[in-house]
Amino acid sequence: MADQSRRELAAFLRSRRERVTPADVGLPVLGRRRTPGLRREEVAQLSGVGVTWYTWLEQGRPINASDQVLNAVARALRLDPDEHAHLLSLAGSEATLDDTSHHAVTEDHLTVLEQLLPLPACIQTTRFDVLAYNRAYRHLISDIEQWPTRDRNCAVLNFLDPLWAERYEDHALVSASIVARLRASMAGHFDDPRWLGLVDRLRGGSALFQELWDRRDVRRSDTRVKGFHNPWVGLLRTRFTRLWLDRSRSVQLVTITPVDDLTRRRLADLAEAVAADAPVAARRPAATAGA
Repeated sequence: MADQSRRELAAFLRSRRERVTPADVGLPVLGRRRTPGLRREEVAQLSGVGVTWYTWLEQGRPINASDQVLNAVARALRLDPDEHAHLLSLAGSEATLDDTSHHAVTEDHLTVLEQLLPLPACIQTTRFDVLAYNRAYRHLISDIEQWPTRDRNCAVLNFLDPLWAERYEDHALVSASIVARLRASMAGHFDDPRWLGLVDRLRGGSALFQELWDRRDVRRSDTRVKGFHNPWVGLLRTRFTRLWLDRSRSVQLVTITPVDDLTRRRLADLAEAVAADAPVAARRPAATAGA
C-alpha cells in the first residue's frame, strides 16, 4: 500500500469513527468523553481486533489487514456500501462488493431506459443478473417476466430454458460468449458464494455450460452481431453496448442496437406492439445464489 493510500485510509477511518456514537452501537456512555464518536479501543472491541493493531491501522502504519478484518471494521463503523468499498480500496484489497441488493435502481435509471426506446435496454450485472429493463428488452426473446425474479439472469435463461435457446439465431456463439465473459468477470469473485452458486447451478443443469466452462476461455467484451427470432416481429440482428453504471458493484447499462434498417424498423414495431408496459425494476433477494 502506498504512503498516500495509508494516509487517506487513516484519515477516512478517523472521520468515520468520529460520527458513530456509543449509543449507535449499543455501548454504554461512561464518564466524560473529550472527543466525538467512538474511541479507538471501542472500535477494536467491536471489530474483534487488538487495540494496538487498530491504532496502527488508523495511524497509517504499514501493516497488512485481511478482508475479514476490514469487513469487521466496516461493520463496527456502520459503513454504508459505498464507504465499505472505499475502505477496501484504500487498504489495497482486491475484494469488491457485489451485492446488488444495495444497488437501488432509481427513477432516473428507469427514465433513461424509457428514453432509449425503441432500443431494448436493461441494467445488468457482470454476473448477468437483470436488475431493470424497458418494454422492448422485456419482450426481446420472450416475456422475461414469465420467469421468477431469481431466474432473470441471462446465463440461467440461456442454458437452462429451451425456449431462450431456440430464439437465438446462433445459440452456440452466444453461449460461448456468455461463458467466456462470465469466467473473465469471475476472476475477482472466486470466494463469493453467489458467483460460485451460479456456476454450480449451471454446471449441474447444462452439459453445454460444463463443456464451455472447462475450456477456460475468457473475454472481456463482445461486439459481434447477435440475432434473435422475436415472436412479435421476426428476426432481429443486433449489437450490444455496455456502459458502467457502478463499477464497484459490477453493474452496467446494456443497450441493444440494430445492425440493419430492417431490424431498426422491427425494433420500432416491437416497442409499439408492447407499448402498455412501463420500464421495470427487477430487484432480487440478496441471498439468492446465481439469481
